[in-house]
Amino acid sequence: MSFKFCSLASGSSGNCQYVGTKDTKLLIDAGLTGKYITNALQNIDIEASTINGLLVTHEHSDHIKSVGVLMRKFDMPLYVNEKTWEAMKEKIGSVEGKDIRIFNSCDPFFIGDIRVKPYNVSHDAINPMGFSFVHDGSKISITTDSGCVTDEIIDEIKDSDLLVLESNHDVEMVKFGKYPWYLKKRILSDLGHLSNEAAGNIVTEVVKKGKVKYVLLAHLSKENNFPELAYETVKNIVEDNKIKIGLDMNLDLTYRNRIGRVYNIRKPL
Repeated sequence: MSFKFCSLASGSSGNCQYVGTKDTKLLIDAGLTGKYITNALQNIDIEASTINGLLVTHEHSDHIKSVGVLMRKFDMPLYVNEKTWEAMKEKIGSVEGKDIRIFNSCDPFFIGDIRVKPYNVSHDAINPMGFSFVHDGSKISITTDSGCVTDEIIDEIKDSDLLVLESNHDVEMVKFGKYPWYLKKRILSDLGHLSNEAAGNIVTEVVKKGKVKYVLLAHLSKENNFPELAYETVKNIVEDNKIKIGLDMNLDLTYRNRIGRVYNIRKPL
């Protein structure tokens, strides 16, 4: 039985990812308009009304923009930790009477036939989360909006079949770009975002330690990165460590303003 993943959009303009099985369909974040997300789901043959859960990583606007809209229109159950809920509830409009399910940070839980494991990431939000999803022996992990990756995160994601990993910026583009110093400092800090080089080193580590076969680079900056630069930087670091793209692992991109490739992950026979 296949385990499906598709990035509907990823970047500072808005984030939304789809993870699903035949019986359980999930969204991770809703940082674009409800119309965009509804249409993007239809493009991968999913109706928004069939979503079984909307999970939120953290309260920044590029992750929660249409949470309230989707909850009101489609009765999507919301899964969120308590601190994030307190930080976001005034930003999404009234969802009184809707299904809000508070989970304990880092405690696993099930939504249908998918096991969800939240884990802490390092970002300037109140209680930001990454998520791993397990179904029938296959695992998908999403780690974005994290200025650094700890050993605990590595241990959580290294046995993923598919890993969505932030590759936000090129360090030199940030340093010499037009952003004010306070914003440059935030981006480059341990509470900011992962650089292309950091992403390459993390990919190398998880491929060597675990079973990761698919890596999708995510949350690329519009101002401080290019898709080709992110891809080539990570590819060069990985291949310098004697890991062959296309043989030992596959490397792909997600996109700021369009859906990416649909991946069907299947348990090895």
